[in-house]
Amino acid sequence: MAPTKQKKNEVVEKKLVGLADVVIAAADRSKDPTFAIPIRALSNVSFNERKGLIEMGHKKQARSFFNVGMAKKFMQTMLVADALSELQRADLTTSLREIYYRTKHTIKNSHENTFDTQDESDPIIEDLEVSLTALREELHVRAENGGSVVGPLVLGDDGDRVDCAKLGKGGYSVPSIVEPEYLEIRRCTADFVLLVEKGTQWNRLSEDKFWRRYNCVLLTGNGQPPRGVRRLARRLHEEHRLPVYVLVDNDPWGYYIYSVIKQGSINLAFESQRMAIPKAKFIGLSSADPERYELPRNVGIKLNDKDTTRARELMNYPWFQKPAWQQEIKRMLTSGLKYELDALANKDFQYLTKKYLPRKLKEKDWLD
Repeated sequence: MAPTKQKKNEVVEKKLVGLADVVIAAADRSKDPTFAIPIRALSNVSFNERKGLIEMGHKKQARSFFNVGMAKKFMQTMLVADALSELQRADLTTSLREIYYRTKHTIKNSHENTFDTQDESDPIIEDLEVSLTALREELHVRAENGGSVVGPLVLGDDGDRVDCAKLGKGGYSVPSIVEPEYLEIRRCTADFVLLVEKGTQWNRLSEDKFWRRYNCVLLTGNGQPPRGVRRLARRLHEEHRLPVYVLVDNDPWGYYIYSVIKQGSINLAFESQRMAIPKAKFIGLSSADPERYELPRNVGIKLNDKDTTRARELMNYPWFQKPAWQQEIKRMLTSGLKYELDALANKDFQYLTKKYLPRKLKEKDWLD
């Protein structure tokens, strides 16, 4: 495992040093140092229907040092690239927050800071990811652990054996860097992965040992799943051929979370090839479920203007053009209500684990 890790470090470091070479080469020719950054916006993405992925286009924005409007961002980019190169050489990982503090200082003979807030440094790291075609995790930058996993899964974490079936109902905290060099999947005997939006529902499923009765891996990202959770789900799907079912709230935000897991995100379309799971299935909560499972209207929440606007935006996305999805979103808009997974507790505290999901799985009631 070590040689593979070392080789990857060398490849990434070479890409980072290449940025410095651009500046040096331009200076030698008395030219303006310039490099191009792919545009991370809806205007520069397309949906590859054959692959089922959101892909980044070819539009780029030049970032030059002699342009007054770009000089600061150019300098910030080089500072962050230098810090990332240092990490590669030392074979260390660090946090987004530490990158911010590592690169922050006041420019000599001025009151100008290189960075004022972390909101400035985080996007620079994303710019470098897409420019260098290297995931943040490959740049050795980690976020806070943001998910949990439990089930028949044995992992190798920094040489330690982690049996996710023997860690109690709290499970294993999914790290943000789950690449094979850092996290081994030593054994997995599950039949599928259930990726749950909310930690409260994941806790219910874990406490009721749903994973044991239905032989599955339970994953949660506590909302929009962080990249470590998405990448682990992708690895389980790809390396162990496990179906992935996504359980989210019945609202536009739940729909979008599912689409990010399935097709990838607009902002980080360049990483879809290694993050997205085109065969992931939406297992609920569907807009048809309140009637099918006899949930009273009084547990629904009235859609607000923001919900309605977002739902109509989703309907226009190419990846939501399937008739079943158009019907799903229209049905929610027509009802004027959205439903949280928590609403199932109106029937019974264990309704999710004892009735709802068992019936969904038995009837294969999901959306693609």
